[in-house]
Amino acid sequence: MKSGGTDLTKGPIAPLLLKLTWPMILGLLGMVMFNLADTYFIGKVGVDELAAMGFTFPVVMVYNSFALGIGIGTSSLMSRSIVSEKRQILRQYASEAILLGLSFVFVVVIIGQLTIDPLFRTIGASEKILPLIRDYMSVWYWGMLMVVIPMVGNNIIRATGDTLTPGMFMTISAIINIIVDPFLILGYGPFPMLSLKGAAIATVIGRGIGMVLTLYILVKREKLLTIFLPRLKEIVRTWKKILYIAAPAAASILITPLSIGIVTRIISKFGEEAVAAFGIVSRMEMFSLILVNALGSVMIIYAGQNWGKRKVRRLIRGFNIGVLFAMGWGLLLFIVAQLWANPIASIFSGNAEVIRITSEYLLIVSFSYVFQGILMVGINVFNGINKPMPSAGLTALRMFGLYVPLAWMASVYWDLGGVFWSAFLANILTGTLTYTWLWKYLKKKETVNVDDQSQ
Repeated sequence: MKSGGTDLTKGPIAPLLLKLTWPMILGLLGMVMFNLADTYFIGKVGVDELAAMGFTFPVVMVYNSFALGIGIGTSSLMSRSIVSEKRQILRQYASEAILLGLSFVFVVVIIGQLTIDPLFRTIGASEKILPLIRDYMSVWYWGMLMVVIPMVGNNIIRATGDTLTPGMFMTISAIINIIVDPFLILGYGPFPMLSLKGAAIATVIGRGIGMVLTLYILVKREKLLTIFLPRLKEIVRTWKKILYIAAPAAASILITPLSIGIVTRIISKFGEEAVAAFGIVSRMEMFSLILVNALGSVMIIYAGQNWGKRKVRRLIRGFNIGVLFAMGWGLLLFIVAQLWANPIASIFSGNAEVIRITSEYLLIVSFSYVFQGILMVGINVFNGINKPMPSAGLTALRMFGLYVPLAWMASVYWDLGGVFWSAFLANILTGTLTYTWLWKYLKKKETVNVDDQSQ
């Protein structure tokens, strides 16, 4: 392996996964913390601003899903190729992936700026909230370059087996964002109070520094970027390989914010306090599942390298270790939510109704995090072994097959608590199905001697 890379087809599995996962936790924790910091400081401004941020959350996730999908496709391709391809081929893959990211940014900036008002009216934003949303999104769209390039670039670095460097860069970006937040959002010191626009500017600043650091590593240390690209035909061929994973992966990731947007629309009938509370718990779930999310990102490259070397038995063992971790972490989250749901909710809002609704969600949904974690580990293994369709299908089943229709029926025939029980049921059913499907598939491959190498 080159530079900071690690061969994931050798050595004890659990210590290796731990070694790779903790830097990812650090980086993802930073990203989630800046989202929570945004929520915290915006909550100090007012309920209208908090509700406006609740509306922006699913839309921001939509565009991030496309970018992350490109990153996942690149990571899968690179991790499966790194054990066999020449360095020049890897350099070509990496450079063409960055070019694909740049093309995506160009499209997003144009479409995004032209659709702010009609889009947010469609998902239920009132005319009172719309100017606040416009303040945030108009800045955020222009900053998409600083979001997309680090996503793709960090996935390239991870594919080599180095998760520490991207984790550090994500943490640095988040720390800068959090430091800048109170100055621009609340107007500390000589700065004007910019509210939601300040939150967007802080995000662009933090992510921009992360982009510079990521590109520096790709160019100087890994030497994986070049300006001498091949003919368009070869670029398109590489894009097809990336998009074979990226399109279903992006669709899979996209399903979640789209469904959250629909559920936000459903919940909006219960009032702006309900929307604000749902925006809070959406961000809190990102935070609470961060360890499993980090492990899932690691499982892509772990599965990719071992699948490339035809070490299916080793891959099964790693998958089972990941599942056990997800179950343990989910049970811990359940205990914490049952004991401290109300104090946790009180951190993000002083509004009594927002606190009540947030607490109710945590008390109902928290046990299902055990199964949601299993789902997250499993779909990343599917992506790592170049099987993106089951990943997209399972996510679609969870959100559009179960959560959204059940939430709609609950809102009509029951109450807001019924919407939350819909999330609980969707997580349990799809988590169980994910484990059963993937375990049987891998065991079948092992039985037909795909794994013909000893440990």
